[in-house]
Amino acid sequence: MGSRELSALLAVLEQELERGREGHIIGTWTIRYEKERGAFSFDKCENDGYCEERPSVLALDGSVLDPGGPIVIGG
Repeated sequence: MGSRELSALLAVLEQELERGREGHIIGTWTIRYEKERGAFSFDKCENDGYCEERPSVLALDGSVLDPGGPIVIGG
C-alpha cells in the first residue's frame, strides 16, 4: 500500500468509527487491501479460519461494496 491507500484507510476507519455499532467493520480481525478492486476487505474470521460472517468490503472512497453479513449455508 502506498500513502494514497493508507490515507484512504484512515478516512474509512474514521468514518466507520463515527458510525459506531451501525458501522460495517465491527468484529474485524484482519484488514486486507485489494489492489484490483481498489477496496479494503474487513475480514471477520477468527484464528484458524473460523468464520461466522463474510467480510465487509469498502472502496477507497468509503462507499460500501459489500456490507458483509452472516454466512448462510444451504439458504
